[in-house]
Amino acid sequence: MKFENVCIESLAVALPDEVWTSAGIEERLRPLYERLKLPAGRLELMTGIRERRMWPEGTRPSEASAVAGRAVLAKSALRAEQVELFIHAAVSRDMLEPATASFAHRKIGLPATAQIFDVSNACLGLLNSLTVAASMIESGQIRCAMIVAGENGRPLVEQTLRTLLDRPLTRNEIKPYFANLTIGSGAVGAIVCHRALVQGRAHRLLGGVARAATQHSELCQGDTHGADAMAMQTDSEQLLLAGVGLASETWRDFTAGQGTEFNRFICHQVGSTHRRKLYETLGLDLAKDFSTFETLGNTGSVALPATLAAAVEAGAVREGDRVGLLGIGSGLNCLMLALEW
Repeated sequence: MKFENVCIESLAVALPDEVWTSAGIEERLRPLYERLKLPAGRLELMTGIRERRMWPEGTRPSEASAVAGRAVLAKSALRAEQVELFIHAAVSRDMLEPATASFAHRKIGLPATAQIFDVSNACLGLLNSLTVAASMIESGQIRCAMIVAGENGRPLVEQTLRTLLDRPLTRNEIKPYFANLTIGSGAVGAIVCHRALVQGRAHRLLGGVARAATQHSELCQGDTHGADAMAMQTDSEQLLLAGVGLASETWRDFTAGQGTEFNRFICHQVGSTHRRKLYETLGLDLAKDFSTFETLGNTGSVALPATLAAAVEAGAVREGDRVGLLGIGSGLNCLMLALEW
């Protein structure tokens, strides 16, 4: 993938007020920890995640996405009526039908002339949506798109806590559930447009590479659990190994097209172990990383773009910087994109 005229015109993040610390989650799991003689503090020690945020109970993903969508419009020099494509790109959905984009579109107040749909691909949904919008812009079909993602991790974490407390699981049996406790909530919105519409600095999307390793699709699987809950199980150790292997293959092809000179890298936010292993395997300087998992946890499709926004806000990404977006999601799928900020 190569793009000449595509820019990220604006980017905005919306975060819940409610904070769940890793220590607080372990306190709720005290009966399990005492029964299995597990040491307190292991959740933060293993992941590097001190806390994550949660939307209020009953929040729909479209509501979270709409907050981010309105926020990105407020930052943008473009108007709502200029949006010709609207994509909701989260794992979380209001329901199977209609598309969650339908609800968020109405709540944001976007025009009836905008084409709308959902894109769902685990934690890669927003990055995939960037390439869809970029291709439509590059081909001349549209000039402006809005992409949003609203992830609500609360139902999954709540259901995981119930499962761990209600079932007489052994130490080995609890392992597939612990990755769920790293999940957080958040929302992000991006306006992507043709460079001719940009006022001021154009943050160009240069291109990238996608690769799949679907032989590993069973390593992380989630589904609905009743009306208002979710269930997920993950083989964390094998997922790490397979994910880093796929990332290594993708990186080889990515750098063949985009080179190796980057000022900053933004990865999907899983935790400290995954970050360290990825950087070691790819031979990258950890000092070029910018992370948010310590305070946000893993927010699915929101994680990488929200971290990019945080890096820009903190001055860690400056005008003219080349930024590598290193995305990976269960499936397994990997997508790496290059930005010229």
